[in-house]
Amino acid sequence: MSSARHLQPLPVPPGSDALDVLPALERALNGEGPALLPVRGDDGAEARRLTEALSGPLTSAEDSSDDPTALVIATSGSTGTPKGVLLTAAALRASAEATHRRLGGPGHWLLAMPAHHIAGIQVLVRALLAGTRPSAVDTADGFRPESFAAAAQHVLAADGPHYTALVPTQLSRLLSAGGDGLASLRKFDAVLLGGAATPPALLHRALADGVRVTTTYGMSETAGGCVYDGQPLDVAEVRLDGETGPILLRGPMLARGYRHQPEAAAFAGGWFRTGDLGRWQDGRLEVLGRADDMIITGGVNVAPLPVERVLAEQPGVREVCVLGVPDPEWGQAVAAAVVPADPAAPPAEPELRAAVRERLNAAAAPKRFAFLPELPLRGPGKPDRRALAELFQA
Repeated sequence: MSSARHLQPLPVPPGSDALDVLPALERALNGEGPALLPVRGDDGAEARRLTEALSGPLTSAEDSSDDPTALVIATSGSTGTPKGVLLTAAALRASAEATHRRLGGPGHWLLAMPAHHIAGIQVLVRALLAGTRPSAVDTADGFRPESFAAAAQHVLAADGPHYTALVPTQLSRLLSAGGDGLASLRKFDAVLLGGAATPPALLHRALADGVRVTTTYGMSETAGGCVYDGQPLDVAEVRLDGETGPILLRGPMLARGYRHQPEAAAFAGGWFRTGDLGRWQDGRLEVLGRADDMIITGGVNVAPLPVERVLAEQPGVREVCVLGVPDPEWGQAVAAAVVPADPAAPPAEPELRAAVRERLNAAAAPKRFAFLPELPLRGPGKPDRRALAELFQA
């Protein structure tokens, strides 16, 4: 390129004010102006931290006049260190257009999650490419079903398909609250669900309540979800290294790489190495969780996600997160943080342990439990395993 383009911070306001970024986002998608670094508009300290780490001129390896970098999405991954995912306009378009093809055509979108994360900003990208005006949920007091219902009215009044995207925690709240929020949710032609693993019990409950849920798997490096209901979008390829090996992804929706990391091994050979483990089940991709989260207890490997699925199906369990914590006898002990449906009457530990032992094996049965009012979260609805590990060790 003749002169280096700069990466400019884009403060994204929370809630319905997030729509203020649409003009800047549209210019970036058209290759006009600077590349954009979306940051939280309501957290100055976090915005400064990401700006200092990631802003500035883009190098020749980070940009191209033929396919300009439109967005750099900040992600801490599993390390806590900020990384910038270089997303080109073409990658964002490929993802958004493939989503519309899978769902049944361009439509009207409701933004219900923060738009500085990839899942939120892709809602805005899809709306721009569809030529429709999105609406956004007012989250001034957090995510509330009545606010969702109010914002949904504007989207549902328009002709054509109606779409939204949620994280499992939001879906759970809408199902539990019932009323206008759930009634509105039922009217959407598709509800994309991602950001964190979806407990099967929650998915079954949503479908039984008439909600058209589509589970998604993807990340910032793939411009958002690229595997829907276990099957890749038409632009995406999935490869596994081994029967339950690491998941690799390829396609035009892939990021260019990482900011300040021109030779990142994760992108070598045109495939993105996700760091997740998975397997094929009846022709669908089943994600087993992060390889880094694998628990080695008494010499036996235990994947947390299957344990979480068993526990989430037990009576009295609303949410659960399973992790490994240091143990002098076992090396690591399987620990489960459980949010009870009724805090005054948490489920019995022996019954939870027995359910895992029966469905999986003795090694997977949690040795420690913590009953919490809520799970600590990071990013768009992901359990904060680091915070939970500190809780167990304390």
